[in-house]
Amino acid sequence: MAFAKIKHRGLKEVFIKGRSSRIGYQYQANATRILDFLDVIHELEDCNGYRDFHSLKGNRKGQYAMSVSGNYRIVFTYRDGDVTIEDFADYH
Repeated sequence: MAFAKIKHRGLKEVFIKGRSSRIGYQYQANATRILDFLDVIHELEDCNGYRDFHSLKGNRKGQYAMSVSGNYRIVFTYRDGDVTIEDFADYH
């Protein structure tokens, strides 16, 4: 399955080109692993136990996150089998 969309420009560059000046070099390898993983999942449950996968609360309800490093997360939605990459965020 391919992504429905990658909204964050830096993550899109990392996924397509393998690098981006919009995301720190120290985060790019882990971001690539997560993006590659999310690109091939078949259902949301496939994420359980991978890179501190968890659902978000409050104004981010309906979104999910995986840990890139420290406080940095890739935030995404999953609807009807489609993954949309929303953000690369330090939300703590």
